[in-house]
Amino acid sequence: MTVQETSSQHRHLETFIELAAQSGKVRTAVVNPVDHNSLMGAIEAAQRGLIEPVLIGPEHLIRAAADSEGIDISAYEILHTAHRHMAPKAACGLIREGGAATLMKGSQSTAELLSAVVDKNTGLRTERRLSHVFVLDVPTYHKPLIVTDAAINVAPDLMVKADIAQNAINFCKALGIKEPKLAILSAVEKVKPGIPSTLEAAALCKMADRGQITGGILDGPLAFDNAISLEAANDKHINSPISGDVDILMPPNIESANMIAKQLIYLANASAAGIALGATVPIILTSRAEKPLGRLASCALASHIVKHQEQ
Repeated sequence: MTVQETSSQHRHLETFIELAAQSGKVRTAVVNPVDHNSLMGAIEAAQRGLIEPVLIGPEHLIRAAADSEGIDISAYEILHTAHRHMAPKAACGLIREGGAATLMKGSQSTAELLSAVVDKNTGLRTERRLSHVFVLDVPTYHKPLIVTDAAINVAPDLMVKADIAQNAINFCKALGIKEPKLAILSAVEKVKPGIPSTLEAAALCKMADRGQITGGILDGPLAFDNAISLEAANDKHINSPISGDVDILMPPNIESANMIAKQLIYLANASAAGIALGATVPIILTSRAEKPLGRLASCALASHIVKHQEQ
């Protein structure tokens, strides 16, 4: 059973969690779980059958966080590092040695964690650029909606956008979406030399035609309404194979992507999970304000990727 087959329940994030729990725990390197949210996120995911955590960082800080919250961590492995800033590199080393299949952000900054990931000698780099996806369950939309990239690449150029698109397409396939539909967003739906994002959108579509981006259906430039609403597309006489049924929204830059995702969360009551793609393993990125559902669903998304890669 795939996520798509259960999407009619409109419990998309819960469905991700349920399906991931059924497939077994994924061994996960948890970096610096030394505060309430990062430690509880790992323990809750373990209790739900999603991950087998390896807690990485200064042992005395990890145990102090557990004691302050009354959490029993005796069942979980701890990989001690002398200092907190050494934990990201230690986590990457564990993964390189085959000791874990996913990486989970703890209390350190995203930039600090990703700096270790992209290290040429000791990190988890691939030939593709790292990018982030928000997976949103929007009450007014009929299936999961992915927004990329809202957290890593600030002002991506054409080739970085190609990697962002390919990462998102591959991610959707891991969720059981056979041919993901990706909308390349701009302010307008026509190519205009004065709006560079429309030129890049057209170029990305041609790159897909030439096999430089594979596995999905791309269209753009499209305005947000033309991507989300078939009625809006019809009113503007836009004939697009993805209007009203889009899986992935790719805005022009990090500002617009972040605004779209957070507007949907705070104004449309969407639930969200987040994950970073493009490394050798999925990276579970949760913010300090993340709610339990988002933390669990982010772990579940990483599990789906790992299980898909094992097939």
